[in-house]
Amino acid sequence: MPEAIRYRVTLPRPHNHRFEIEAEFPAAGEQLTVALPVWTPGSYLVREFSRHLQHVTATTLSGDRLPVTRIDKRSFRVTARGQGVRLRYGVYANELTVRTSHLDGTHASFNGANLFLYDEARRNVPHRVAIDVPAGWSVFTALEREGAEYVAADYDELVDSPFELGPHTAIEFEAAGVPHQFVVVGEPTPDPNRLAEETRQLVETEAALFGGLPADLKRYVFFLYMTDKGRGGLEHKASTALLYPRGNLGSARGWEDLHNLIAHEYFHLWNVKRIKPRAFVPFDYAQENYTRLLWFFEGVTSYYDMLLTRRAGLTSAPRYLLRLGETLTALHGTPGRKVQSLEEASMQAWVKHYRPDENSPNSAISYYLKGEVVAWLLDLHLRRATGDQRSLDDVMRLLWQRYGDGRGVPEDGIEAAAAEVAGIDLSAFFDHALRSTEELDYSVLSHIGLEAHFRVKESPSDKGGTPPRTRDGRPRGWLGLTARPSGTISWVAEDSPAMNAGIYADDEVIAVDGFKVDGNGLIARAEDKAPGETLTVTLFRRDRLMEVEVTLGEKPQDAVYLTKVENPTPQQQASFAAWVGAPWSAE
Repeated sequence: MPEAIRYRVTLPRPHNHRFEIEAEFPAAGEQLTVALPVWTPGSYLVREFSRHLQHVTATTLSGDRLPVTRIDKRSFRVTARGQGVRLRYGVYANELTVRTSHLDGTHASFNGANLFLYDEARRNVPHRVAIDVPAGWSVFTALEREGAEYVAADYDELVDSPFELGPHTAIEFEAAGVPHQFVVVGEPTPDPNRLAEETRQLVETEAALFGGLPADLKRYVFFLYMTDKGRGGLEHKASTALLYPRGNLGSARGWEDLHNLIAHEYFHLWNVKRIKPRAFVPFDYAQENYTRLLWFFEGVTSYYDMLLTRRAGLTSAPRYLLRLGETLTALHGTPGRKVQSLEEASMQAWVKHYRPDENSPNSAISYYLKGEVVAWLLDLHLRRATGDQRSLDDVMRLLWQRYGDGRGVPEDGIEAAAAEVAGIDLSAFFDHALRSTEELDYSVLSHIGLEAHFRVKESPSDKGGTPPRTRDGRPRGWLGLTARPSGTISWVAEDSPAMNAGIYADDEVIAVDGFKVDGNGLIARAEDKAPGETLTVTLFRRDRLMEVEVTLGEKPQDAVYLTKVENPTPQQQASFAAWVGAPWSAE
């Protein structure tokens, strides 16, 4: 067996937010080249983790100093002279997200891609980590422990196994025959019994879809970070890191949203971590890894997170339809859907999705968002083509059977698997949904007795999903922008009245028609008028006072809601029940 690469992590001064690392590389040649990844799998952006590296030094294992030469932004060369090498370096860690590392006086969390320099030539040998743990703290990770070390089969597994250290007590439970635990960081701690039981329901619902949990899964760890803001997750092979706003769990909707987040990241246990794009095999940690399939690996997962929450009995069928309507509203409120195709959104994730700016809604579409809607439509096409005998569930099971060993799905593999399940040619559907920017076709909703309706948004906070709440049918004036409460313009819609009049993002609006307004007042004043009327908007642009006259347009019908058809056939009722996991009459 090849000799392992070893790391020791210490936290001598937590208040300086710096991990101190020792890395031992056995002798392998005249020179040793090591590097730090520029990205971490699951988060498709080059984040330049090496910017946090400090004072890299090298010695032999017996302590003799060795020269170190920086090669580029992430790489170092050590003149080893055939001897084993011990590196010492620091990593600054003061960013609490699911993809970075964080250290302070209350806890420590770290992602391997942020901390561990690696040797590309030996990334497939075992990697072992020892940690000097502060008194009263415990270590939580999905890696197995052998003596004083945590053991990864290779560097990929190490990068895929985040650590959390602190005075925490894990919430333990079993689901689908496998031990699971929640490690909650921050306050408040959600009701532990509810969190464990409802997560168990989600786990067992997902496991049932695939015929059980992956055979190599020995245990699973949820890291849940309760914060003042921010929401997200990052999947790993036997764990996940979740970031959730602490104030959201005071409502049923907040718990429902947490369920969806948990369901999403856990679904990645199959879809991404084991069924993965062939373009990711193996990961190239030095640069972007391109695939046109992110719409499937993230969009399909987004589709299943709400659907599986419904199947697990943690939300009702009407609530699920409402949330689908909100998803459709978000899609149709994004002009970029007419500019960027879904495949292009997948390819450009590295420069688009994680780097949004004031023009992003006009120029791009989220592969999560549109991918979720396309996944739903694909599911319905499969159900209609097979008389409800097969569905997207069967596509997932086929992919699991064929590619679950990690060999990677070829770029045409998803479409081929879907056509195989459907028994018909689906190329026209995929050409339209993935490779064009034309509006999606919702006619297939009739198979499950649903109809999509469009209306205008009734307020800036209107997320759609529901029928009109007011009976006032008069046309309302529309500027075509969004504004912060302060009055600063955050986005101007392409070809909108505001854009055509010359209002820009970052303009600071102070008055309309001579009267002081904030951001909410700006929108309200526009909606008080009718299309075709004008507003005189007073604003600051780069500290210069200006007036802009805007001729208002008519508000677009971009809020979407779903209804059941009035007189459903028995087939529609049965198809609906088979899809949503609840009878047609369910409330």
